[in-house]
Amino acid sequence: MSVRSRPAPPAEAQADIPQIESTITFLEMLEPPRVRPAQPLAGPTQALLPVEQPTVSFYRFLYNSVGTDWLWFERRMLSDAQLRSILRDPANELWVLYRGGQPAGYAELDFRRLADLGVVGLSYFGLLPDFIGLKLGPYLLHAALERAWSKDPRRVTVNTCTLDHPSTLPLYRRMGFQPIGRKTRVFDDPRFTGLIPRENQARARPASPRAFPALRD
Repeated sequence: MSVRSRPAPPAEAQADIPQIESTITFLEMLEPPRVRPAQPLAGPTQALLPVEQPTVSFYRFLYNSVGTDWLWFERRMLSDAQLRSILRDPANELWVLYRGGQPAGYAELDFRRLADLGVVGLSYFGLLPDFIGLKLGPYLLHAALERAWSKDPRRVTVNTCTLDHPSTLPLYRRMGFQPIGRKTRVFDDPRFTGLIPRENQARARPASPRAFPALRD
């Protein structure tokens, strides 16, 4: 079902929707990473493969599986047609890491600003919950950055926020990203707007602005 077909909460209910505060850190790197991460833990066969003409359903599986615990909701707001337009753009690349034949994580690279501005964006990056803790994150991120720098950009950008996994920002910094800006935003808790299923509430972080302190370098 398209996200746009989901009914909005009644007007009287919207006033009771909890608010979440999140601090976003914007980062850039001006040269390829100088560090090479340790290899993932030994185990099943691994493969990092590009997805050719990804389907909306497969992308939603990846995005929702990786992002639900961290309250990713922006792509859930897009209709199938809007999302398909992004995914089918030749300048947007989706790479999926498989472990033992199963999707373990993905990285999405945006090359749409490369020709004009020399910028490549790492739009999304993350692991499915069952594969966190196997040292796959540094491996996947390094591979994605190698792909980004293979196009000779002037810089590579990414952002993260205080709702993401706590190791995300330190990992970006180790790879060579440097913070260039921050901003704070307040938004409706997506668990109470219908974007993220309420049954996942126990797995997500508490809907309290005080649960998400500002970042420190």
